[in-house]
Amino acid sequence: MVLEMKVPSPGESITEVEIAEWLVQDGDYVEKDQAIAEVDSDKATLELPAEESGIITLKAEEGDAVAVGEVVCLIDTSAAKPEGDAAPVAKETKEEPTKAEAPKPAEAKKETYASGTPSPAAKKILDEKGIDAASVSGTGRDGRITKDDAVKAVPSMGTPTGGNRGESRSKLSMLRRKVAERLVAAKNETAMLTTFNEVDMSPIFALRKQYKETFKEKHGVSLGFMSFFTKAVVRALEMYPAVNSMIDGKEMLSYDFCDISIAVSGPKGLMVPVIRNAENLTFRGVEAEVKRLAIRAREGEITVDEMTGGTFTITNGGVFGSMLSTPIINPPQSAILGMHNIVERPIAKDGQVVIAPIMYVALSYDHRIIDGKESVGFLVAVKEALESPEELLMEGNVKKALEL
Repeated sequence: MVLEMKVPSPGESITEVEIAEWLVQDGDYVEKDQAIAEVDSDKATLELPAEESGIITLKAEEGDAVAVGEVVCLIDTSAAKPEGDAAPVAKETKEEPTKAEAPKPAEAKKETYASGTPSPAAKKILDEKGIDAASVSGTGRDGRITKDDAVKAVPSMGTPTGGNRGESRSKLSMLRRKVAERLVAAKNETAMLTTFNEVDMSPIFALRKQYKETFKEKHGVSLGFMSFFTKAVVRALEMYPAVNSMIDGKEMLSYDFCDISIAVSGPKGLMVPVIRNAENLTFRGVEAEVKRLAIRAREGEITVDEMTGGTFTITNGGVFGSMLSTPIINPPQSAILGMHNIVERPIAKDGQVVIAPIMYVALSYDHRIIDGKESVGFLVAVKEALESPEELLMEGNVKKALEL
């Protein structure tokens, strides 16, 4: 019996996938549930398992875009499993060595008195520029170096001479193409603006220094910056619900929950898994979920469902050294918070200039639904919470908030 394996639907709204890599070869014997291919959708990379055991015949090439429900391979379930793991060795055949033909003598190049000799005008140019005539190929009669040859041999400040100038071309993955489309759509279809502020990270540095070891010993995860930022964002979203909304046609769709998307770098590019109901999570809960999602994204195990349905996004360019940027909205969301690197900078505090760890933060927002007052107020609320975490994020009880 020959089984036709069709592309399963990876998720709602996905109509086609791309064969990223075949993990088996045509004619191989495969076991049931063995991963036979990796397929890219516009949201994630997924493994395609064999539905039955048997000999496989591939019906699509790597890089092909195939529709959901289309046949990509055949499995002959009646074929017996080959004995042993060794591949059959081709029989050797003895052939009489053929006599090598004697190389034909190369025709002697016709030499004349003019071969490789520069004309007087060309010689003058080459001498002025210190160029050896032997390094110049002549195009004149019998190889004579002309004035034009000499001029072309002189390096120009605007003309590259020597060095590697190769180029390569490769096909963009379906995920990268979809990201590109969404980014262009976000720029063209939203009234995007960005507001900036700065945060003194000294209070968070002090809390982490005092409690991070105890926190990690008890909970098995580090006390990072993401939990503070997530909690600060949740608080600000509750204060400014328009930022936790999005446009749906002619209506404004608002949410009473906070599903926070976090941008992480994966092997296939940028991925944005979602922390569900972040408003109900503790510091430990946020850190554990961030770690779980980041590992799954980097190992290529993230699912479409885990990247769908966020209401607000946090992206951290600081891990790559970014000082300041304008993050692009993750549609259909209406706003995104950009974190950046932390650098010691001089600031005024209590009438004195002091050195403090400062982070610049940026909020890009859709001005169609979020006014300037709300966007600035939201970012100020985030700043206030980060600069007074014990009071505004921990209700005055650090150990209770950290579950220590």
